[in-house]
Amino acid sequence: MPTSRNPHRNRAMLTMLVAVAMFAMMDAGLKQLSTHYPPFQVASLRGAASLPLVLAWALATSGIRPLLRVRWSLHLLRGVLGVAMMATFVYAVSKLPLSTTYSVFFVAPLLITALSVPLLGEKVGPRRWIAIAIGLVGVLVLLRPTGEGLISVAALAVLVAAVMYAISAITVRILARTDSTQSMMVWLMVMIALGAGVMAWPEWVPIQREDLWLIAGIGVAGALGQYAITEAFRLGEASLIAPLEYTALIWGVLFDMTLWGVLPDAITWVGASIIVVSGLYLIRRERVHVEAEHP
Repeated sequence: MPTSRNPHRNRAMLTMLVAVAMFAMMDAGLKQLSTHYPPFQVASLRGAASLPLVLAWALATSGIRPLLRVRWSLHLLRGVLGVAMMATFVYAVSKLPLSTTYSVFFVAPLLITALSVPLLGEKVGPRRWIAIAIGLVGVLVLLRPTGEGLISVAALAVLVAAVMYAISAITVRILARTDSTQSMMVWLMVMIALGAGVMAWPEWVPIQREDLWLIAGIGVAGALGQYAITEAFRLGEASLIAPLEYTALIWGVLFDMTLWGVLPDAITWVGASIIVVSGLYLIRRERVHVEAEHP
């Protein structure tokens, strides 16, 4: 029995690793663009660049009907959250190293668990609440006192992005009961492209021809990453796949070192380690909880 499941699990894990790598490449591209364009414009370009590929995939796999028969109110909410998340994340990576941004953003899984109590009515035991609290301590370690004060605007922007991501993830759980994955992907890209575009319009900067290849690369990497992460969670158990998201930190360090010549300091590693360990413990407890409910 276990051996027959191994190829399936291995493919799921490999697909998740590819997804993380694609998103890291996309984020590196967003950081490059953010030096020339405002955050809302970069967010809009990210959505617009991925939209053609995502739409083509959605039409090829499910047709147009599932894209139109959706719960529009929740899609609109997710679009607002997506615009806020992308803009704040882009602002953060324009000011912080990728590795630092990722380290703070890793608080998102802890927030999803915490928010599942009031928003989904799920039960979270005392051990998981302790893990969440320890993870938040890791965030405080990352937001250590600096010359700018206790915390920087960029670090706060990452936290806002993580909160928006967590609420959006809760929304996905609700939407998934009635709407297709294709519709969720397509309408999110549409709303990010249009919503962030409207916000960016007053300060829109003409796009330079030499940046077109970078925008195209962001679109391809974002679309492939979205498809790969969807496929990974379809093929494998969440408890097996989710921990692999933390490999983003490795990509962040590599890109920081090769493209911008910076490395995380010791305190960043300590804070990131606390958050990652608490996140891994939460995933383990979730697996134990599920197994107890379904022996």
